[in-house]
Amino acid sequence: MARGDAQDGTVSPNGRPRLLFGAMRGWSWRDFGSDAIAGLTLAAIAIPEQMATARLANLSPELGFLAFIAGAVAFAIFGASRYLSAGADSTIAPIFAGGLVLIAASASPHYAALAAALALMVGIIVCLAGIFRMGWVADLLSVPVTAGFLAGIAVHIVISQLPDLLGLPPGSGSVFQRVAAIWTGWPQVNLASLALGLGVFLLVIVCERISPRIPGALIAIALATLAVVAFGLEQHGVKVLGPLPGMHPGFAFGTLSPDDLRTLVPMALLISVVIMVQTAATTRSFPPPGDESPDVNRDFVGVGAGNLLAGLAGAFPVDASPPRTAIVAATGGRSQVGGLVAAAIVLVLALFGGTLLTHVPQAALAGILLFVALRILRWQTFAETLREARGEFVLIFITALALVALPIEIGVAIGIGMSLLLGIWSMTQASAIELERVPGTSIWWPPVNALKAECVPGVLVVGFQAPLSFVNAEKFKQGFRALVDARAGELKHVVLEASSIIAIDFTAGGVLKDMIAYCRQQGATFSIARLESVRAQAALDRFGISGDLGPDQIFRSVENAIDALPDQRNASAPMHAATGQKKESSS
Repeated sequence: MARGDAQDGTVSPNGRPRLLFGAMRGWSWRDFGSDAIAGLTLAAIAIPEQMATARLANLSPELGFLAFIAGAVAFAIFGASRYLSAGADSTIAPIFAGGLVLIAASASPHYAALAAALALMVGIIVCLAGIFRMGWVADLLSVPVTAGFLAGIAVHIVISQLPDLLGLPPGSGSVFQRVAAIWTGWPQVNLASLALGLGVFLLVIVCERISPRIPGALIAIALATLAVVAFGLEQHGVKVLGPLPGMHPGFAFGTLSPDDLRTLVPMALLISVVIMVQTAATTRSFPPPGDESPDVNRDFVGVGAGNLLAGLAGAFPVDASPPRTAIVAATGGRSQVGGLVAAAIVLVLALFGGTLLTHVPQAALAGILLFVALRILRWQTFAETLREARGEFVLIFITALALVALPIEIGVAIGIGMSLLLGIWSMTQASAIELERVPGTSIWWPPVNALKAECVPGVLVVGFQAPLSFVNAEKFKQGFRALVDARAGELKHVVLEASSIIAIDFTAGGVLKDMIAYCRQQGATFSIARLESVRAQAALDRFGISGDLGPDQIFRSVENAIDALPDQRNASAPMHAATGQKKESSS
């Protein structure tokens, strides 16, 4: 019986793929101890983080708990990864907060309803992406653009949390307006709030350095809360959360208009792309044990379902969390049972422990978010890109600047657009090159200065190292004609070595037809070798190129193409390109 069948729970007894609880395949009660430890650790990390992220989204802390519970439960049912933790996430919170605040007053019922509706839209989009196997969308952001995107998000987090850290009134408006307000209010900084926030920030860093398993954020929050109570810091201007309202799950559909929903569509698309990128990266970074393969599309469905449940419960969009996922994997979690244990703990706290959070200082949550901002900065990527690809380092800077200087959803769109342009630009740089034979072999290779290559008299072998499409078809045409023209008068045969041409679109098909006709006008035959891509082969038939060439002009190797030429069957040995001397054939 093959791996991944009914014996390990991957498929149901009737032989069909298991649609529900795929992340718990093969689980038994023997695994509960490991999952319980992972769940306890995850809850200790998630409780302060979810409160802080909810505040980052301009929403009340209990909605952060609700988002975590929704994400954990839905992913356990519909997802595939054993380790992935879904819930409120600081990567997407500033994005939708920056967009929603332009539509509704921060923390108002209308704002909360918009956040829940946004979660529903995102859930639908991400679920459909998984169902239709659109995992490739996760590759829309290049590594430098992703690093710049996270750098811009980190700046937004820092700027949004500075008022709480300094004990100043919450800011509003653009990043620059918030910075100006902080500068103006600097004389009113509350030193006790600043000390609490920096203390929490430093303690979390120390715990993280000692071991990621230590719940530094929870320890820091507890100590800061004890300090507020013991020293009466509320009387000295330290702001606290206050009593949390009870959780009342539910989505207020009646408060939204059709115009509200239309306004949310572009934001939902942008956030969905970000969620898919982060979910795919998390899934690939923490693969399942043994021979199991990560299932990005199934995890899209799991995270999408988490958003749907969060929206229906009245919370806000959720995302996969790489740091929390790392905690589950590092503490020995075996399945999503660990996430369900954490969700149960958070639910108990939300229902019965709200008074425990009354005296939590807002500066402490700001300190946690400052640590999150520091952690999402990809310092190693910055250094490597600056050292190895300075042109792409500019993308990091531009993306970060766009996120900071412009409305955040526009900055995200610019980052995605630049990432796509980078991919398209790299394709446009491909050009037609002449290949030479490696002496003593049948390998045709681009020219290498240190290598004495061979050529075959009257034969031109051309390579093109990219998909052939509208973005590079004209450059291919110009380079191809230049190579043919350079051999005018003595050229008899042209072979297109097409191993790297994995696709041919309509525009490129027309150009390829033109090149075949041009070679024939110059008195040379034309053949194609090593067209290995099934898609490209289908394109030759679809565009009529196979008919123009004839069935005997498409070969599996360059050598086959050359051997089939009438004047090569009894030709003398090939010539050394460098010396012009004949080489004795070994065959």
